[in-house]
Amino acid sequence: MKTFLGVCLVFFLGLASEGALAQISDINAAINKAGRQRMLSQRMAKAYFQIGQEVDIERSKKVLDNSVAAFDRQLVELKNYAPTPEIKTTYVNLEKSWLTYKDVLVGKAPSQDGGRKVLALSDEVLALAQQGTVQLEKQSSSTAGRLVNLSGRQRMLAQRMAKFYQATAWGVADASSATNLDKARKEFAEALKELGSAPANTQQIKDTLELVKQQWFFFENALGQKVGGDKRPQTAVATTSERILEEMEGVVGLYEKLPK
Repeated sequence: MKTFLGVCLVFFLGLASEGALAQISDINAAINKAGRQRMLSQRMAKAYFQIGQEVDIERSKKVLDNSVAAFDRQLVELKNYAPTPEIKTTYVNLEKSWLTYKDVLVGKAPSQDGGRKVLALSDEVLALAQQGTVQLEKQSSSTAGRLVNLSGRQRMLAQRMAKFYQATAWGVADASSATNLDKARKEFAEALKELGSAPANTQQIKDTLELVKQQWFFFENALGQKVGGDKRPQTAVATTSERILEEMEGVVGLYEKLPK
């Protein structure tokens, strides 16, 4: 009986600690998660377009499923954390837009008609996620808060570029997609320089940013490939956009740990 009770106690303590880990601990963590919502809004659209084209199909399905689950989870956390009524309202509005977006993403198999809706809705959700991130950054008076936002935005820009590339390849891009891709490319390159010269950078941050620069070289090359008869260019964009995201997540995590 004691053994059974002990097992139960360990189980429930484990659940409690998992719940504690899921909560937002401070303002830097809030800015990080808010910024990640921006990225996920673009990553889900990218994955949807890849599935529609049957590009890296199994991985693209996992990316979409995992991104939907992460967005759902973090939205609850951010709503609970919201330190002001204005920020709370932003996340209530984001939830409404998200439900519409999610319904198109997962309601049925990807189609080009659905893709056009996804393209528009991904920008609507992005705008609200950006609003929440900026509002949270204003709650922070530290350099770290700004660096978490700036580096976190790089994740979004990388996924945004991939989104527009895949939308164009699939024939669901709108009139501004090419311009928006080029704009995102320039903003990413400029922000990478700014992050590289940040006085707050530790040696570990500098080293990780060097890895990002290496991945940026490969990703930019992939984005420059013209879509042809096979799907190798789309596959290259799919894989390199995930690699640069992985490296940027490391950078944001390091900035998040800087003194508040």
